[in-house]
Amino acid sequence: MSASASASANPVGVPVQHHHNVFVYGSLLADDVVKVLLKRVPPSSSAILHSFHRFSIKGRVYPAILPVENKKVTGKVLFGITNPELDILDTFEDVEYERRTVEVSLMGRKEKTHYKGLFSYQALETSFPLVPNLPDMKKDSSEKLQAHTYVWSDKNDPNLYGVWDFEEWKRVHKNDFIKMTTGFVEELEQPESKPRVATYESFYNQDGQNPPSS
Repeated sequence: MSASASASANPVGVPVQHHHNVFVYGSLLADDVVKVLLKRVPPSSSAILHSFHRFSIKGRVYPAILPVENKKVTGKVLFGITNPELDILDTFEDVEYERRTVEVSLMGRKEKTHYKGLFSYQALETSFPLVPNLPDMKKDSSEKLQAHTYVWSDKNDPNLYGVWDFEEWKRVHKNDFIKMTTGFVEELEQPESKPRVATYESFYNQDGQNPPSS
């Protein structure tokens, strides 16, 4: 939609609400973590980011991605992320990551339904709530889509190694990570909140313990 068309569709003085697509590949694959951060679980679709690799990080339980030829990262795209929600995600990812726009391939079978100018998708497993501007995908097809994602800031970080495993993270670290994320959200409500990295290190260093190594 052009800027002029967008402006004509909104009353004078009412700000235009932009929605974003965000590709996630680590702790934000867990709906429980997303719900703590955003107070809701946005509609999503499985997706693949090509020419990137998902690393484990020494001293961190979450992963990093960096461009690597002939590699790919499986994850999902969160649809309909608002500007305030994107600000929350930016703050959550903190200085360790930089937000970039990438092209991802959406995967899976979807059905589109039009209702009062909004779109909803019926996936094989999940009924998505109504969200504007979802992509128009045909059954049994993949579609390329522009999305934000968070790339590790230090491409030469010696603490990156191996491959991060989401299933292992769910089994070993998920519950504690949700507690840490809850503390981060509570910090955001304070007049002078701590950065997410400080919240993470404070949480995992309590009782004299160091953050997990993987």
